Amino acid sequence: MKAPAIKDLKSLKAVKHEMQARTELARQREAMRLAALAQAKAEKEFFSHAIGPIKALRAKHGPGQWADVAPLKPEPIAVQQQRDELSVMREAISDEFDVETLLDTDESLSFRRPGMGPDVTRKLRRGEWSIQGQLDLHGLRREDAREALSLFVKDAAKVGWRCVRVVHGKGLGSPGKTPVLKGKVQSWLIQKQEVLAFVQARPAHGGAGALVVLLAQG
Repeated sequence: MKAPAIKDLKSLKAVKHEMQARTELARQREAMRLAALAQAKAEKEFFSHAIGPIKALRAKHGPGQWADVAPLKPEPIAVQQQRDELSVMREAISDEFDVETLLDTDESLSFRRPGMGPDVTRKLRRGEWSIQGQLDLHGLRREDAREALSLFVKDAAKVGWRCVRVVHGKGLGSPGKTPVLKGKVQSWLIQKQEVLAFVQARPAHGGAGALVVLLAQG
């Protein structure tokens, strides 16, 4: 008779323990719900306090009518100004300019602006100025190459570069394998006031397919 009594006592304790566990779980869930509500209320009150009282925008011309608030317009792009500047640069360097009289008659046809001594071109050839930037005109049409060169020289002078390299190619891919762009680039560079001198690049830097250019300090 004692065994069944022990069995019933164990069952009672198990039931009691399960009821306590359920009660504790319900209590924890209720506490979490109340905490979440309190946090949401605090955040709402903080937001309201931060922005202050809200007033509807009304039109001045009559009560009960919403104001017509125009959207902000983006800053206008100075397209015409850009076109004018580009036009000026195109006109500033001409294809009809006679460059031959200004080039030194050496094997590489170097150039130095009047007032610049011959030591300038010698230093350029020896690489005494570090090349700070490069423009590669390979594959460009004449008009595109002229425009690209104008922008490059202008920007290089603006940032304070003294020595740059302009790659025009050797003309091996041109009809008759004539370096047409080479002569044009020399002519365009001479017409740019920022250019003080240029020489043919050393073999390691492009040789007959490139020029090393000395620019005036801004």
